[in-house]
Amino acid sequence: MRMTLPNILTLVRLLAAPGIILVFLLIPRPYADWLAFGLFVGASVTDYIDGYLARKWNQISRIGTMLDPIADKAMVALALLALAVWSPLKVAVILPGAVILFREVFVSGLREFLGDVAGTLKVTKLAKWKTAVQMIAIALLLAQGGLNTTLGMAVFGMDAPMITAILDGSEEDPLGIRGMLVRAEWAGYIGLILIWLAAGLTAITGWDYFSKARAHLGED
Repeated sequence: MRMTLPNILTLVRLLAAPGIILVFLLIPRPYADWLAFGLFVGASVTDYIDGYLARKWNQISRIGTMLDPIADKAMVALALLALAVWSPLKVAVILPGAVILFREVFVSGLREFLGDVAGTLKVTKLAKWKTAVQMIAIALLLAQGGLNTTLGMAVFGMDAPMITAILDGSEEDPLGIRGMLVRAEWAGYIGLILIWLAAGLTAITGWDYFSKARAHLGED
């Protein structure tokens, strides 16, 4: 294996994927939420950087070509697993997450079956948009978990009337509880909209890939 910088970045991304689960198991919240958010965003950035550098420096390798999609899928799958277990919005995340994972498994199976032919089926612009929307949605939902947990810690020990008074402005808000609530709500709303949009784009691009692959499946 050629240890070029693009390959090293891909390996780091692959190793960071299980870290998203480990931080929730080993570190208390909300620190785990924010560390998972940082790992996911950092991995998403390296996904762009390693591909750009590999092309610019002509360092595209077989091992890098193999590991890159594995790292991407591992990161998305484990981040969705973390959301399904620990997110306050897990009930709303499970179905779009299942659609995304089903598509990835299905398309990966098709690519394995098609072998070298799979390389002739080009990635569409819609598939790239799907990936971008998916990454932003997951990042927002991980951040929402951190914001929600931080809010819960801020109001811990307060009774309901006091919280209501702070939120309606009749009591001072030295901890910034109103701002925390607004940020948590908007991160959740936008994250859910985008994860459902990503699921829709995932289904469309998955069907498009299958339609293109049918000619090579050897079936009438």
